[in-house]
This record gives sequence, C-alpha cells and structure tokens, in this order.
Amino acid sequence: MLRRLLLVSSVALVSAAPALGDLSSRKHAVDTRLDRLQSQIAAAKSTETALSAGISRTTGKIRILEGQVGDVSSQLVLLERDLALHRERLAGLRQLYRFQSSRYAHLRRDYWVARTRFDRRLVAIYQQDTLGTLDILVSATSFSDLLERLDFSRDIGSQDERIAGEIGNAKGEVRRARDRTKRTKAAVASATRVIAVRTGQVRSARDRLLARQANLAAARSEKQRAFSSVHENAREAASEAAALQSVSAQLAAQIQTAQAQAAAQAAEVARTAEAARSSQSASAETFTPAPSAPVADPTPSSSGLVWPVSGPVVSPFGMRWGRMHEGIDIAVPSGTPIHAAASGIVVYAGWMGGYGNLIAIQHSGSLATAYAHQSSFAVGSGANVAQGQVIGYAGCTGHCFGPHLHFEVRVNGSAVDPLGYL
Repeated sequence: MLRRLLLVSSVALVSAAPALGDLSSRKHAVDTRLDRLQSQIAAAKSTETALSAGISRTTGKIRILEGQVGDVSSQLVLLERDLALHRERLAGLRQLYRFQSSRYAHLRRDYWVARTRFDRRLVAIYQQDTLGTLDILVSATSFSDLLERLDFSRDIGSQDERIAGEIGNAKGEVRRARDRTKRTKAAVASATRVIAVRTGQVRSARDRLLARQANLAAARSEKQRAFSSVHENAREAASEAAALQSVSAQLAAQIQTAQAQAAAQAAEVARTAEAARSSQSASAETFTPAPSAPVADPTPSSSGLVWPVSGPVVSPFGMRWGRMHEGIDIAVPSGTPIHAAASGIVVYAGWMGGYGNLIAIQHSGSLATAYAHQSSFAVGSGANVAQGQVIGYAGCTGHCFGPHLHFEVRVNGSAVDPLGYL
C-alpha cells in the first residue's frame, strides 16, 4: 500500500514537473534575452559616457584654439597694418628719391652750363684785348652811360661766378638730401622685409590653427552623431528590456503558482502516506531513503537550514556595485559538492542568465533556496531532495569571477539575507 502511495505521489510530482519545466524554460529564454539587453544597455551607457567625455574634451580644445586664433588674428591685424604703413612710407621715400635724383640731375646740367659759360667768358676776355677804363671813358656818351658801362663790366664776371656758385651749392644740398633719402629708404625697406616675414609667419600659424580647429570641429560633429546613434540604440534596448522585465515578472508569478500547486500536492501525498503508514502492521516493509553525502555543517540552524558548502563568505547580502546582491557568495573550489539546505522539491534546474547553472528548491511553507554558478547538476527539476543531499557541484558559470557558490534564501519569492537563516 505504501509503495502504491509513493508511486502515486511520484506520478503527481512528475505530472507537475513538465509544467514547471516549460515555465522555467520560457523564463530562462526571457532572462537570457534580458541579460543580453542589459549588457547592451550597459555597453551603450559606457560608450555614451566615453563619447560625451570625448566631446567635452574636443570642445575644450576648440575653445582653447579659438582663443589662440583670436590672439594670433589680433597680432596679424597689427602686423598687417604696420606692414601697410611701412610699405606706404617706402613708396613715398622711393618717390622722393626719384624726385631728388631728377632734381640733382637737372642741377648738375645747370651747373655744367653755368660753369661752361663762365669758363668761356674768361677765355674770351683773356684772348681779347683788355677793355681798359680809358676805352670805357672814350666810348661813353654821357656820365651816366659811363657809370653804367663801368658797373656792367665790373658785374659781368662776378655775376657769372655767383650763379655758378649758387648752382653748385644747390647741387651739393640736393646730393646730400638724396643720400639721406637713400639711407632712410634702405632702413625702411629692411624693416618692411622683416615685418613682411613676421606677418607671413603669423599668417601661417593662424592658418594652421584654423585648420586644426576645423578638424576638431569635424571630429566633434562625428562624435555627436555617434553619441546620438548610441543613445537611440540604448533607448530602444531599454524599452525592450522593460518589456522583457515585465514578461519575466509574469513568468516568475506563474512559477510561484506552480510551486504552490506542487507543494499542495506533495502535502496531500504526505498526509495520505502518513495515514497509510499508521494503518500498516508491524510486519510491513519500511522505506529507507538513500544516504546523502555528508554536509559541511549537519547541525540545522534555528530556522532549520544547514550550510550548503563550507567556505568563507566573500560577498555578503546587500547593495554591491550600484545594484542589489540578493544572496551571499561562498568561496569554494570548483567541483565542491553542494548540499540542499533543507528538504524539498527541485522546482528549477537549468541555466538562468547571469546565475549560470541554477537549482531552486521549494521547502515547506513560503521558504525557498537557490544555488547558482554550478558546474554540473546532481538532481533534476521535480526531484525530491533531503536535507544535506548533494544537488550539484560548485563552479563558475554565468556572470562570475572565480569558482564559488551564490546562495539565496527567498520568502514568498522575495530575497532575504541568508545569514539570518543559517
């Protein structure tokens, strides 16, 4: 009779297992997609942050270059104005030098004519008989004519000599002025060349700065386009993740309902089996469960749980890296046997996103436990396990950074601190 009841209970649990397995597989698919989307969103946010920082740095460089371009442009304006003034002055000096050269040439010709006339007059007077005072007196018609003839003869020679001297002095002054103009023109030309070279250098520096500024502006525009694209992709991924999160919550509720139904069926089977055992005679066969592997600490706590593995807690329950860590991490070598914290029904055994290989056990009442990152399973979904029974082996599947066991305790589906139950 007892065997028949156990057979009936096994059939009932097996019939409940496919429903749980189907729900769990659907939830696993949704959670896997959700994990990928969360990874995409995290990568997009990281890319957004990097692009935003790059845009800020580029904008800062552009502003610095704008200041440098403004300073260089101001210098260039002053230099170009100075160069224009020097060129204007140089043009005036060249015109003055040409005028002075022309005047000097004209005075040289006048001086040559005056000296020639004076020399010829001297030669003529020397070659002719000397016109004496007596000849002037004899030839004069009156006393006034005599005075005029005497003044004329006396002034002719001095006048020619004075004219030649004045022309010579003027020629000398013009020559000296032209020499001064020539020296000034050379100095101004030299300064103009220096300013022209400096102006060219500053203009080239400004052109290089403008080209660099244009390149930085183009790079900033490209980063802004990339930022917009990444932001749009992240928004779409976040929208899809929100939708998947809702689906995951619905599936979790379905799993909790299935767990409740399985627990109710198990309780009914247990009550029936207990009644059957009470009516059996002393000669009836007794059922002895298979022994389990030894537990790290076989003594149950006040909450009725035992430690699933023996090792240090390297990460406690609570906030970690900006998100909630809903269990404790116990460091153990890969392959370490994992024991059930209490007896119950395996309601999930499979892959679940960042948990990797996960087993969830429904215990009596609203209590459930979960064991993540396993390297392999020792039991399957729907199995009845005893407290301390080996259910799997520690590893590093899913999101982890080394072999350990992630252990969770949940009450009515909500995570609580496992250390309060161990």
